[in-house]
Amino acid sequence: MAALVAENFRFLSLFFKSKDVMIFNGLVALGTVGSEELFSVVAFNCPCSPARNYIYGLAAIGVPALALFLIGVILNNHTWNLVAECHKRGVKNFSAAATFLLFGSILGRAAVAPVTWSVISLLRGEAYICALSEFVRPSSLDKFPAEYGADVLARFPCKDMPANLTKFREEVTRRLRYESQLFGWLLIGIVAVLIFLTKCLKHCCSPLSYRQEAYWTQYRSNEDKLFRRTAEVHSRILAAKNVKQFFGFVALDKEEKELVQEFPVEGVQPSPQWNAITGVYIYRENKGFPLYSRLHKWAKGVEGNGPSPEGHEMVFLAS
Repeated sequence: MAALVAENFRFLSLFFKSKDVMIFNGLVALGTVGSEELFSVVAFNCPCSPARNYIYGLAAIGVPALALFLIGVILNNHTWNLVAECHKRGVKNFSAAATFLLFGSILGRAAVAPVTWSVISLLRGEAYICALSEFVRPSSLDKFPAEYGADVLARFPCKDMPANLTKFREEVTRRLRYESQLFGWLLIGIVAVLIFLTKCLKHCCSPLSYRQEAYWTQYRSNEDKLFRRTAEVHSRILAAKNVKQFFGFVALDKEEKELVQEFPVEGVQPSPQWNAITGVYIYRENKGFPLYSRLHKWAKGVEGNGPSPEGHEMVFLAS
């Protein structure tokens, strides 16, 4: 049971495994804060109309958050690794819990920007005040004139009201801003607790030592950088050869000529090789030696992705 729990929770280390991820998440959060501030100054304009305030206020908080969430999912490479895995191999190698954690990792990273947007919107309070001003009970306001109702309360965010209701507007605004900011601080606290618990589970469940995890992180980062750089050079040289074959010559600058001379490219990699290094990776050891990625496993000539007498599945990692 303990081994099963450890296997299923180790995948959560994806979100917090490298400093690069934390820096990226920080930049995403800062960019979201700036975007929300710009939106509030330029675009937000409460309609101050019954039945419209609520929809507009919730849309101002929820629609940008939803858009940011979807963009985060689309821009996450793990999403497309999962799609490739499902298309090529299915998820037969994953337990239900591991599959759930895989989705959780993708969604967790994509949630950075929308959570930041929601928190800043709640702390500012304008959208919340706009959405809920008409729902304040007049009976909760001391000596509120009986002849006024929800239609007047809905105009409070725009300061469009009879002069004798100014003090009530200030009280309603103060009350709703308090509620909005309270929800914002609670959301921050909940997210902080979840991050703390996730990191604790990650360190408690990981079978790897701290130094090996650090090495694994460095390896994956370096492999990705070198692969992208080499793929860019390889594709440029191959394109140059094909253009030359078509036109009889190719217009290259000095740097490109040096690349063509230094790195001869004979052809392209066959599809089975691309398929072998693409998809969700299950970290495993082969005869006691770690395999850090699909590319590493392919280079060592290890076949399959499931458990075997020679290999032991240890950590789920989309790489």
